[in-house]
Amino acid sequence: MEDKKKIILSGIQPTGVITLGNYIGAVKNWKQMQEQFDCIYFIADLHALTVKREPQEFRQTALGFFAQYLAMGLDPEKSILYFQSHVHQHAELQWILNCNTYVGETARMTQFKDKSQKHADNINMGLMDYPVLMAADILLFQTDLVPVGIDQKQHLELARDIAIRFNNRYGETFTVPDAYIPNLGAKINSLQDPTSKMSKSDPDPNAYVSVIDDEATIIKKFKRAVTDSGNEICVREDKPGISNLITIYAAIEDKSVSEVESEFSSCSGYGAFKLAVGEAVAAKFRPIREDYQRYVKDKGYLEQVAKSGAERAAYLAEKTLRKVKKRVGLISF
Repeated sequence: MEDKKKIILSGIQPTGVITLGNYIGAVKNWKQMQEQFDCIYFIADLHALTVKREPQEFRQTALGFFAQYLAMGLDPEKSILYFQSHVHQHAELQWILNCNTYVGETARMTQFKDKSQKHADNINMGLMDYPVLMAADILLFQTDLVPVGIDQKQHLELARDIAIRFNNRYGETFTVPDAYIPNLGAKINSLQDPTSKMSKSDPDPNAYVSVIDDEATIIKKFKRAVTDSGNEICVREDKPGISNLITIYAAIEDKSVSEVESEFSSCSGYGAFKLAVGEAVAAKFRPIREDYQRYVKDKGYLEQVAKSGAERAAYLAEKTLRKVKKRVGLISF
């Protein structure tokens, strides 16, 4: 008898574009994860409301984000893909979990403290309650594994604590989730400041590459990439710029660092190497960009995928929510 696949869940806030750093660090593994797990991917549009947004722009960004995930190979036949706001059980379970979570637990969250400092003019309840909604997201689907970075690890611990507390009080109801540490790709740094992580929020557009940038833009950004003194192409602590470019090329071409160093050992200078890296990235992202452009123009298809995904998600979510309501004593007919 074949073992049941574990459920893995990941929600992403629709905050713009997927960068080269996101792609190498995580996204390129997602297609493989679809073969190993029952994957649930949602656009975390409710989470994104903690920040003030212009409604029309927010809708377009969220839809574009959905199209990018399809373009990068997330298969609606193999995974459940949907918008969080289309499945009301997320918010409904959140309220019940709120009543089983202590104020001190959410107030001590590091991310709440950090965001409160950064957005002092908008310290809303959503910022504090964010981790409880995240717990509802996870527990709603009896999730086994959650891919988390360092910034979300504390939130997952809270989700585990809430699940254990609820189970102890009302009987076994939720699967207690574990962190999933995938075989992440290398950390990719800014093209303009190779000592800091590549980020789409960087005010300098030349600092990051998007998976939907056109070829000319990608190559131009790599030509402008900051390098180091000398002309030796090797990974060394005192050469952060060229080391970052070697890491990018190795990840895109599925080669080892030593293979890249050997390949370009006779290269005449950094200019030729930067061009080679830019061309490799542009070639890798060409089919993603072409698929994205096709998807984003076909709103009917995006709506169809999102609606189907939401229906599948709601079916699973309702099974858990019905059990939760019964356990806490709510009346059902």
